[in-house]
Amino acid sequence: MSLETEIKPLPSYRQKAVSEEFAVYCEAVFERRRNSEEDFDEAAYREAMELALARLRKLEEEGLA
Repeated sequence: MSLETEIKPLPSYRQKAVSEEFAVYCEAVFERRRNSEEDFDEAAYREAMELALARLRKLEEEGLA
């Protein structure tokens, strides 16, 4: 089965974009980890978050997320 037949566009009635929900989640995790006593590489986290958000936004533009 090809990828095109396995992934179908999501309904357009979603209240919030997946990327918006993910960004809110990432910010909450960022603050929690930043305020914990564990070692935390803020720059690496932000970079990874931005890469993931860019991919999600691309999928949203294609109607796949």
